[in-house]
Amino acid sequence: MSKPTTTASVTPASIRNAAERLRGQILRTPCSRSVTLSEITGATVWLKFENLQFTASFKERGAYNKLSSLTAAERGRGVIAMSAGNHAQGVAYHARRLGVRATIVMPKNTPYVKVKHTEGHGARVILAGSSIEEAAASASSLADAERLVFIHPYDDPQVIAGQGTIALEMLEDAPGIDCLVVPAGGGGLLTGMAVAARAARPAIEVIGVEAGLYPSLKCALDGVPRPCGGDTLAEGIAVAALGNHILPLLREQVSDILLASEESLERAVSLLLNVEKTLVEGAGAAGLAALLQYPERFRGRMVGTVLTGGNMDPRLLAAILTRELAREGRITRLRIAVSDVPGQIARIASVVGRLEANFIDLQHQRIFTALPARDTYIDITLETRDRQHLDVILRELQAEGYDVRILDS
Repeated sequence: MSKPTTTASVTPASIRNAAERLRGQILRTPCSRSVTLSEITGATVWLKFENLQFTASFKERGAYNKLSSLTAAERGRGVIAMSAGNHAQGVAYHARRLGVRATIVMPKNTPYVKVKHTEGHGARVILAGSSIEEAAASASSLADAERLVFIHPYDDPQVIAGQGTIALEMLEDAPGIDCLVVPAGGGGLLTGMAVAARAARPAIEVIGVEAGLYPSLKCALDGVPRPCGGDTLAEGIAVAALGNHILPLLREQVSDILLASEESLERAVSLLLNVEKTLVEGAGAAGLAALLQYPERFRGRMVGTVLTGGNMDPRLLAAILTRELAREGRITRLRIAVSDVPGQIARIASVVGRLEANFIDLQHQRIFTALPARDTYIDITLETRDRQHLDVILRELQAEGYDVRILDS
């Protein structure tokens, strides 16, 4: 497999050329102001809905730009890519459109929905390794063995130029944006958008956002080692190894790298679904997560961020939404110490019903308890309107003489 070429050819001109090549081949996604998220964060927030692309990800841009630049001989050999899912789908979809045979190597822990969709676009999918790096090693060996053209997800000038077209569209739709907040994994999207934006408006600030568990870019730019690894909601930007050639450009163009916590990522996914009625995966919500986690950094500014993808396992989404309800005090587990005599549940239910809350679950704990033998715990899970409603119920139960505490786990 040939090594990725230098990003010296990633220029404002190459990004404008990519924009012309992409015209009519992908969706020009909307970029709109969110009134509610602006109120929550204190910034004027503009969202670029790249999750509305056909494959639900911005990765289509770089994939099509690269594929359309191949020679006839290269197209005849076929292409190979390694990806956790979104680059895979972009390459597979546009390769089929262009009549190019595609092979995709994905880590074994890739969400099933992404594997299924990639296969649905006609690609041969191979699951190998537990990380992007291990998948890349397998892809490299297979590319050499079968003479396939390798399409790197972020360390290729044509791919980076394609991703940079997002910034051109955002600044056309919202010329007043003074700060771009961009999810960052390998750094291709961040590099392309920074080059495009800073050329169009030198004073604009460009900030990258990584998952806190995978701070590889921040480590490289700061020269400070940090632990890198673990299970993150933002698996699409869980990249331990960066592209070989992006750092010089990023040092020139990017002012800061912020780290998004898992809690802020979950909250961002939930808010986007509940407020904007749009499904965004963890990596795609990283920009909003940074706005929520570091509000003082952006307060009063006009900020644009990219919702980079919307491919999420439904079971994971359900877990995130339920956890967010718990954080908001709308679903809560309570432990109540009572005398083990008839009528206690009825008394508790009377309070809960009168205050218009809802029982989700109820359990006695008679055995695993340090209480006297004549006493017991009753664990109840309640659905309430909000935390203030929950506080009213807690006060009323305590006024009835019950020892009540909230269970966090």
